[in-house]
Amino acid sequence: MTTPRGSRRRFLFATTALMGVVGTATARTIEGLPWTSNEVYPPAEARPGPWRFFTPEEGAAIEAIVDRLVPVDELGPGGKESGCAVFIDRQLAGPYGRCEGMYMQGPFPTNPLPTQGFQSSVTFAEAYRRGLAGLAAHVARNFGGKKVPQLSGEELDRLLTSMEKREINTPEFNASSFFDLVHNNTMEGFFADPIYGGNKDMAGWKLLGFPGTRYDFRDVIARPNTRYTLPPVSLLGRPEWNPGGRS
Repeated sequence: MTTPRGSRRRFLFATTALMGVVGTATARTIEGLPWTSNEVYPPAEARPGPWRFFTPEEGAAIEAIVDRLVPVDELGPGGKESGCAVFIDRQLAGPYGRCEGMYMQGPFPTNPLPTQGFQSSVTFAEAYRRGLAGLAAHVARNFGGKKVPQLSGEELDRLLTSMEKREINTPEFNASSFFDLVHNNTMEGFFADPIYGGNKDMAGWKLLGFPGTRYDFRDVIARPNTRYTLPPVSLLGRPEWNPGGRS
């Protein structure tokens, strides 16, 4: 979800500069390209802490929702403990929330095809702000003045099911569109590399048996049909490799 815009800008700058040299006799000579070999652009680690995009009330609502989308059970922790809400918050506070790199000028089709991709003039950050406000108003009207975190598990499940089935859409609150957005982002947070704030302790990877970012699989390839038993590794390494036991 994070776009490597720095490397793309450098490429475009270098290409434009070289075109200038070729196409204009008076252009200056470039001694070196504006990049260094072997440059890398690792993502900044998203750490737990205060909300960067959500208000406290919005954050509590998202935590309640992600914990029903990924419930706690015998297989592992739920969405809240796994950091899904932190993942979403950090993404919305960054380039993803601003829809950087996406065309936002229109015209936009009324009923876009799935193959047409993102079609909206509303950024993801604004979609969350509007969606959470619409959800809070709907819950207050239909659940006795309660707020989303005050709903029981059964009430929240019923609400999310109605949103998913497009049963409570109104001109003021496109509940199904908001549900799709939160659902997709929750899944991304649960299975993304822990460096982005979710998938705490690689819970999602452990659930799937995904090995993560191990750099060498030659010993595994040499033993086909053998169960893979090594623990997963993230871009941050293993918890025991880092100060403070970070995942």
